[in-house]
Amino acid sequence: MEIRGLAHRGYPLKFPENTIRGFRAALELGFTHVELDVHLTRDGVPVVIHDPSVNRTTNGQGLVKSYTLQELRELDAGDGERIPTLEEALLFAKDRMIVDIELKQTGDFYPGLEEAAVDVIRRTGMEKQVIVTSFDHYAVERTRKLHNGLDLGLIIYGAAPAVFPYMKEWNIRYLSMKYVFLTQAYMEMCRAENVQLIVWTPDDEKTLSSLTAYSDLLVCTNNLEGWAAALRQA
Repeated sequence: MEIRGLAHRGYPLKFPENTIRGFRAALELGFTHVELDVHLTRDGVPVVIHDPSVNRTTNGQGLVKSYTLQELRELDAGDGERIPTLEEALLFAKDRMIVDIELKQTGDFYPGLEEAAVDVIRRTGMEKQVIVTSFDHYAVERTRKLHNGLDLGLIIYGAAPAVFPYMKEWNIRYLSMKYVFLTQAYMEMCRAENVQLIVWTPDDEKTLSSLTAYSDLLVCTNNLEGWAAALRQA
């Protein structure tokens, strides 16, 4: 069964987050999309990890940007997994899943992050299989300037009608928001604006079941089996 949804950081309820092992588990369950997070190493390589530091998800300490790729390779990201590069993750997903790449840009924290990510997307031939998103909307603008053909998305917290003219101006199709703000009215507004709405990250079974009422909604969840079960029962 194909499961229309985004596997949030792979399958973090069962496997180390943002690792190839977690992405493989999502693929084996049949998920159409996987979401991952990208930071930049000291030597300019985009790598897949959620936090700006390695403290929580590895056996190391310090900021990702303070490590070279080779130094990051020596860290354990859980159960013997290593921090993947963006290139490794995209090659794994190629011709299998759509990849939602969240750029973890914060102002000018990572000079060149957008250029490095777009370069990897081009090099792997994944232009038609990625969505580049960020809470930092200037990072999304920079990505659009670098590549006119990529699917882009804004990440916001609440339901914001003000984003739609901006999205049209920058040719941004995807909008990702906290699931608790979803209403029928906002869903209809997104449809009218030709915006693909994504909600993050509902995990309890009751909420997941209620979201099956929106057939065109993309759900980004940690509870992969819960979403699969909800879809089967819908």
